[in-house]
Amino acid sequence: MPVRPTAAPLLLVTLLTATTLTACGSGSGSDPDTVKVSFKQSTDNSIKVMDTYLGEMKKQFEKANPGKKIELVPIKAPDSEYYTKLQQMLRSPKTAPDLVYEDTFLINSDITSGYLKPLDTYLDKWADWDQFIDTAKTAAKAEDGKTYGVPDGTDTRGLWFDKGIFEKAGLPSDWQPKTWDEVLDAARTIKEKVPGVTPLNIYTGKPAGEAATMQGFEMLLYGTGDGSTDPLYDTASKKWIAGSQAFKDSLGFVETVYKEKLGLDVSDALDPNIATRVRGELLPEGKLGINLDGSWLPQDWLEGAGHAWPEWSEKLGLAAMPTQNGQAPGKVSMSGGWTWSIPSKAANPDLAFKFIETMQTKANAQKWYIANSGIAVRKDVAADPAYVEAQPGIKFFTDLVASTHYRPAYPAYPKVSTAIQEAMEGVTTGDSSVDKAASGYDEELKTATDDHVITK
Repeated sequence: MPVRPTAAPLLLVTLLTATTLTACGSGSGSDPDTVKVSFKQSTDNSIKVMDTYLGEMKKQFEKANPGKKIELVPIKAPDSEYYTKLQQMLRSPKTAPDLVYEDTFLINSDITSGYLKPLDTYLDKWADWDQFIDTAKTAAKAEDGKTYGVPDGTDTRGLWFDKGIFEKAGLPSDWQPKTWDEVLDAARTIKEKVPGVTPLNIYTGKPAGEAATMQGFEMLLYGTGDGSTDPLYDTASKKWIAGSQAFKDSLGFVETVYKEKLGLDVSDALDPNIATRVRGELLPEGKLGINLDGSWLPQDWLEGAGHAWPEWSEKLGLAAMPTQNGQAPGKVSMSGGWTWSIPSKAANPDLAFKFIETMQTKANAQKWYIANSGIAVRKDVAADPAYVEAQPGIKFFTDLVASTHYRPAYPAYPKVSTAIQEAMEGVTTGDSSVDKAASGYDEELKTATDDHVITK
């Protein structure tokens, strides 16, 4: 959800100390009636969307199951740190929780490492599993054919733009760019006519983590072709793609944004908490013209969510990210999402799956999709007018599913993603030319994939 920020008060430290690790799982198995649930907590203390939802699910579960307890174990950290800390916890029975929140981009890596338990024996007996759309199911399926997570929604990505800034710049309020050049031209116009604001935000560099890869680079890369083949991974040869012009063109877009000073100051762009700042400060305060970002942003702006901004739908417009030259299909999106998974070293797996069943009833799933501005992965929820009409933007982002792509989330992907971030950071800071950064990526790719590379 990424890479949503899905993913407060239960844990107030940024670094997961040894004490916290021990507290999470100390005496695992000593209490067969308690399910320990780890999840990603927002780095913004005022954003408590997930804390609130899980608190409600805890009450519901404990009421329906007398004597059983849910212990919430939040991990408060930026995305990249969350993944590291979660893996630390999963390595030992002493620290492994019973249920964890897994980003679909990392799940195959954790499966390969033996950290997660296959859920097929549970899913085969769960009638609601038939309601989940097939693409969402495959996001948590490994190469061994088994399923290791239950998705709690998906997401799509597009362009958010400030109508007030557009009006000052003389740009249309119904802006729908057809090419990359039109996006850049709009940013240049804003820079010229509306001083004091950032024209365009595109996440970049290692500090932003997967947000840079997925919201930034892949939204470009997957718009370079005709959408019929994956530009990152060659499915026929089962190899990762190096040496492509598409990769260089995508880096070139990032380089242009920062070289022409159309984006954030480099120091701000490379702030690990920049995504939180974009949602909590820059957009609500009218300081950002165009933002390439995800469908989940309104979760921060709902009443009681921390940065209440009920008028956001009047202030902001939405546009699909265009393909590079306007070629068919004309627009591009990336989709990911998060799943609930049971660690292989969990002390109470059966009870943990029972809590998944509680969270993923139609009513509770719908409540979560709306609360976190997610895209439904249950067919019965997607068909419910109450979901479609719940808040502005849901229909726009749900419609993008037809134009969306999924990352090749194989075990090597996290390392490939890091290599992409390093290439982006090089052209962002000006330390590398596009050619140099692309060459560096090709070399990193060979290492990350054990030389399972094809040159195109």
